Amino acid sequence: MAEGEPAANGVEPSEGRDYAAVAICSAIWGSTWFAIQFQIASAHPVAALVYRFALASALLFGWSLLRGERIWMSPGQHVAAIGLGFFTFALDYYFVYAGSAHLISAVVAVLFASLTFVTIVVFWLAEGERPSRAALIAAGLGMAGVALLSVEEMRVAHLSGQALIGVGFILGGVVCAAIGNVFAKRGERLGVSVPVLTSWSIGYGALALALFGAATGVSWTITPNWVFFLSLLHLSLSGSVIAFVVYYGLARRRGYTLASYIAALTPVVAMVLSTLFEDKSWTPLALAGVGAVLLGQWLLMRSRS
Repeated sequence: MAEGEPAANGVEPSEGRDYAAVAICSAIWGSTWFAIQFQIASAHPVAALVYRFALASALLFGWSLLRGERIWMSPGQHVAAIGLGFFTFALDYYFVYAGSAHLISAVVAVLFASLTFVTIVVFWLAEGERPSRAALIAAGLGMAGVALLSVEEMRVAHLSGQALIGVGFILGGVVCAAIGNVFAKRGERLGVSVPVLTSWSIGYGALALALFGAATGVSWTITPNWVFFLSLLHLSLSGSVIAFVVYYGLARRRGYTLASYIAALTPVVAMVLSTLFEDKSWTPLALAGVGAVLLGQWLLMRSRS
């Protein structure tokens, strides 16, 4: 096929690659909700995160070296990696784990679905990138869709005063994730490849969490069992190495607004898995929520701005 010639099915090869990236990240991160439960059942959440990210960083450094990547970076590139690691892999994940202790997963999903909107605002303030109308509509559809998807769970939830603490943690995590995306963008401008930047960033995040754990007296012991180690491998290899390399590659091709919309898609995948393994039932509102989320994704994929 000649360059610039549309594919026979109307989908450009690059667009098909982007749809595949969205599907891969959504499928992986939609399944990590279950794997995380196995981790925190056998280890302190901070310790579990340190083990996950330390292994992921080592695997990604090894893969980068095998591919002949130059892993050494300039001081400015390290600043971008430290910012990404601190805000995304340390603060964001810690806040989400901490907030999840006070909230049901449905509320967490609805709050984190705001990541696209928060990313739009943060990039507008930090980078001067004005959002398109399609991006704003899609962000609203994502939040509304996840809310409809989770309305039954939220209806039966008994939210105590501690829930406000959880809400604060989750929203803090959302803001940190958006700021982390800004540092990822800066790493891109400085010419660092996705695997190398992600290797260093995950490593810096693991280091920050390890220092925090040491300062606060976190227990590093685990309850050894095969489920813990299998879930650790899944979270490190699939949930960190593969998913984040694909995610940041997508973000560089199509922008961080589109990539961050995956936060609205992962609850859909999690609910499908819950249907398969936990006999979760679907309501008309939940189906409408899925439709809204998918419509928002379609709008972002069709928008080039």
